[in-house]
Amino acid sequence: MSADTPDTLLKTPLHALHIELGAKMVPFGGYDMPVQYATGILTEHKHTRAAAGLFDVSHMGQVLLKGEGADAALESLVPVDIVDLPQFKQRYALFTNEQGGILDDLMVTRRENDLFVVVNAACKTQDIAHMQQHIGSRCTVQPLPDQALLALQGPQAVTALARLNADVQKLTFMTGGHFVLDGIDCFLTRSGYTGEDGFEISVPANKAEQLARALLAQPEVKPIGLGARDTLRLEAGLCLYGHDIDTTTTPVEGSITWAIQKVRRAGGARAGGYPGASVIDGQLANGAARKRVGLISTERMPVREGAKVVNADGQEIGVVTSGSPSPSLGQPIALAYVATPQAAVGTPVFAIVRDKRVAMTVTTLPFVPNRYYRG
Repeated sequence: MSADTPDTLLKTPLHALHIELGAKMVPFGGYDMPVQYATGILTEHKHTRAAAGLFDVSHMGQVLLKGEGADAALESLVPVDIVDLPQFKQRYALFTNEQGGILDDLMVTRRENDLFVVVNAACKTQDIAHMQQHIGSRCTVQPLPDQALLALQGPQAVTALARLNADVQKLTFMTGGHFVLDGIDCFLTRSGYTGEDGFEISVPANKAEQLARALLAQPEVKPIGLGARDTLRLEAGLCLYGHDIDTTTTPVEGSITWAIQKVRRAGGARAGGYPGASVIDGQLANGAARKRVGLISTERMPVREGAKVVNADGQEIGVVTSGSPSPSLGQPIALAYVATPQAAVGTPVFAIVRDKRVAMTVTTLPFVPNRYYRG
């Protein structure tokens, strides 16, 4: 935990509602955030997998990039195809540094006249500064501090949300649009961080509580805290910035090369031209010395971030970056970086927990099948 005191922590527009709902609050990304409600993380996790959970993600940074050529400008900072992104389509992207390390991961949606960008809470100040410094002369970088962000996730999210506006059912995974919900103008994307179908809703901060109450009034919806958000995203094999990816990890090491479209790779029409391109292209061609993998255990002992990973001979081959018991599988799961020769699915490895060896196996990701709605 940081040295933040409750007095110095920022509050989201839903802070009073969290307190009213009995949330246990913790510091996260500089904000006072709900980690869980009265029923606890396990119940919240299972409810999201079965029905629909409402998450306050207003601590995330929302930014508009405006002006002719904003797409080409953003593309100069990410190894991702932004120029060819169709209107109302969303794409996962990465800010990289000159060493090919990841400064942050972000979501980008092309709207009629701008790019709508969502960045991580702990990185948002530096991300906005990064964009203003490097592309601020080519487009307008406009932070949206007066917008809150809600995530409605789970197989019944669409059922609940469609009662407020039936047209949301037309969206498919990684698309967005403008919708009126409970009389409030919102921008939605059909996306999220749980592996389930769901939506992220950008709503004016002064209307966020009204919308949250309208959603919580639906029989499928319960409030969900950061604890279950973490176990859900881990089961979905999704990276948490600052843990599974950071400035010391490249997209190749992080096993997120699917985010780098062919047009941006060596030989592509718009190859390179972003920070660290030569490092990343070299690793795409020749591989990296280590890779992010999923690990699963048949033992009961939870394996947590920071645990060393060793081979059968006891040689250290890597480190766990996220770990938890899986509520869906009833087994310990983890994300880890291991030496590439040990990264093949099915490879037996051991995590060291309190000086004991916990047998684990490299497994395919995600741990729990994704259920995104692709239409």
